Amino acid sequence: MKKLRNISIIIAVASATTFSSCKKDFLELLPYNQIALDVAITNEADMQTAINGAYAAMRDADLFGRTLLLDGDLLADNVAIAINNSNRYLADYNYSYTPTFANGLSTWSDAYNVILRVNNIINANVAGTDVSNQLRGEALTIRSLMYFYLVNYYAKPHTVDPTAPGVPIVLQYNPSLRPARNTVAEVYSRMETDLNEAFSLMTNTAKNSSYVTKYVAKAFLAKVLLFKGDWEGAKTAALDVVNNGGYTLTSAANLVNYWKGATPTTTKMETIFEIQNDNVSNTTPANDALPYFYDQTGYGDAFAVDALYNIYSATDVRRELMVATVRAGQPIYAVVKYPNVNNAAEKDDYKILRYADILLILAEAYARTNDEANARLRLNQVAQARDPSFAGYTSTGTALIDDIILERRKELAFEGQRYLDLLRLNRDVVRINLNGNYAGTVPLLLETTNPKRQWPIPQIERDANPNIQQNAGY
Repeated sequence: MKKLRNISIIIAVASATTFSSCKKDFLELLPYNQIALDVAITNEADMQTAINGAYAAMRDADLFGRTLLLDGDLLADNVAIAINNSNRYLADYNYSYTPTFANGLSTWSDAYNVILRVNNIINANVAGTDVSNQLRGEALTIRSLMYFYLVNYYAKPHTVDPTAPGVPIVLQYNPSLRPARNTVAEVYSRMETDLNEAFSLMTNTAKNSSYVTKYVAKAFLAKVLLFKGDWEGAKTAALDVVNNGGYTLTSAANLVNYWKGATPTTTKMETIFEIQNDNVSNTTPANDALPYFYDQTGYGDAFAVDALYNIYSATDVRRELMVATVRAGQPIYAVVKYPNVNNAAEKDDYKILRYADILLILAEAYARTNDEANARLRLNQVAQARDPSFAGYTSTGTALIDDIILERRKELAFEGQRYLDLLRLNRDVVRINLNGNYAGTVPLLLETTNPKRQWPIPQIERDANPNIQQNAGY
């Protein structure tokens, strides 16, 4: 298997050629300057094989295998790196990335690799049936998922400047393509279009949580619209998931066991979509995966900061997902949300969408559209499910919004969401240094005006493509 890394969109576009289940392994890539007709997607079986390849590619270490889920907390105020560390993610941690920044470069190329894989499925010359429509809908949703993370890491938030340069929208194979950056607004429009089409195409609701289904697309649409600042749209989409998706929250008594579960589910309890990861389905070695970076028997570099731990009440079950320990003389709270790192058979799946997230999206959308009663109802639905002793929030106005954002921080910690929330809210990153969590040279503030809030466009991309402009400050 060849893994695309450190390459430009141009090479990725030409490399993400089409696949055939009977003629070529779905992870083998052809040379970048050719596309063979005998491996074109011509039937539903080819489409299924190709979508399997796209799901597999999302496990890469610089996508959901580690970087996206780690940096969403590390770049924010939830996670620190121990003084005794393996030298990984220090550029991310210190906001010292440059256009040759390795993690940002690999995330870019890996994401466009997935996009080109699913483009081949979306554009396949296969007649529309329930099966082919389902697979196209899955591919459209995955394409939107990749664009969501690309536009959030490499461009300004839609809520800050929708006219700012976003990322290139690539919709089909073209080996000579030299794409310019579309605007942030155009990228969001593309995601909305794709997700609405995906919802209309898909009919299969019986697949397990490691596959995209109809209400995965609608749940992700709610998130996209929240990040766009379309409160009415986010409310409508989230409410559809709540009323018709069939999902439920896990109880406080079951939350720790929920996170110990390492296999996809069909119960629709809590998990809406996750990336499956085990000893068979695993393109990221265990020591390159997210759990190994938290686990104190692995690298154990990252830990939960005291300022995060302290916002949970003593009766909040989520507190049990952090355990006090000592690392090389440094007291820390070890993250145990991913407990299966040393399980020989099953590894931790990576939760990309959970029902609690959708309820909090709905709460925020209600609050921003002046329906505070329903906002508190949905906010307390999550908060009291995690802490049955909690009497519930009673806040109004801006305090209610702040409580919802606080609850998002508590609920989604270590799932890669905190930094993205701070970006869309246009809030400074303020790291509170309690008990020496942060070493003296680590930046404690990332202002809204700091160009480091956006990752640089990889230099290799700009070397190969004169039409793509760099972000300010690089």
